[in-house]
Parts: sequence; structure tokens; C-alpha cells
Amino acid sequence: MKDKASNYDRVLSSFTDTQNKTLEAEYTSLKDSYVVTKTHYIGQRFENIYIDKYKFTNLPKLLEEAITHASEILNTKQKIKVGFWFNEMRPGHRTSAHTHDEDDELLSGVYYVNVPENSGNLILGDDILDPKNEMISIMPERGEFIFFSPKLVHSVNENKSLKTRLSIGMNFGRESSQH
Repeated sequence: MKDKASNYDRVLSSFTDTQNKTLEAEYTSLKDSYVVTKTHYIGQRFENIYIDKYKFTNLPKLLEEAITHASEILNTKQKIKVGFWFNEMRPGHRTSAHTHDEDDELLSGVYYVNVPENSGNLILGDDILDPKNEMISIMPERGEFIFFSPKLVHSVNENKSLKTRLSIGMNFGRESSQH
């Protein structure tokens, strides 16, 4: 299923609930271990949590699916690479407005592993940082990707649920021909 709007693409993953639950359980068991790198300490939390994809049973498969969708959206046959990080939002957490256009990103995206009700909408656009942009509020669903331009200002509302929300942020770029 693909839902395309002017500023984003919404794509349902082929991942099953069982695969999502396994991914979440594996993340939970690894998140405080020595194999993790945490960055972007903002609002009393680390917004970016990096764990090697091969520490997970199905994460390489999910990232390959993401690359396939990104290639379709970008309408390219060039090899695409993905950088990714986990974003854990506990109750009361939010993600402030930002972009991902620092490097060579062609497309940004997010995959939703677990989305409790009232755990925050993805907001695309920001009328303060970019008055020309229309603001769009998206209620994400477990097991879906949302892709958007890395130049698009985006944020996440406060998690008003009593549960933790888990997503995977991604940036896509051209794979270098140099090895």
C-alpha cells in the first residue's frame, strides 16, 4: 500500500507484527549495552541510538526493504545506501524541529516499530522555521514507513501515552563507487 501526498510518501512494510515485536525485544535487550552509541542529547534524552544492524535478526531485511522503497520514490536505478538510528520516545518526550540536509542525503524516512496511541504525531513543515511550508500532522502506525525530503523541517509531538514509542530514523544517499 502506498499513499503519496505532496510532501511525503507513506508505505506499509511487509514486516509482520511478530517481526516488529522481535525487533523491539532485541532493541530493548541491547539499548543499554556496550554495543550502543548514543548522540543528540536533547530534552533529557538521546534522540539518536546507534546499534549495528547485524545485532538484530531481521533488521538487515527491513533496511533492504527501505532501500527498495527509497529507490522507487527517487526513481533511480543507482545504488542507494541507508544510514539509520533508533529513536526511543518515552512518555513526555518529544523531538524538536530539525532537518537532515547536512550531507549528501537524497531522502529521509522513518519506520515505526511500536506506536502506542497518543504517542505523538510526525509533523512535517514548520510555519516558524519555514513560513512557506504547509504543516502536515501524521499519526503514524506500527509497521509503516514515512519518507520525505531531508530538507523538510519535521518534528514529533509529545508522547502523551504511558508507553514508549520506538521508531527507526533513516537517511538515504548514493552509494559511493569508491571502495
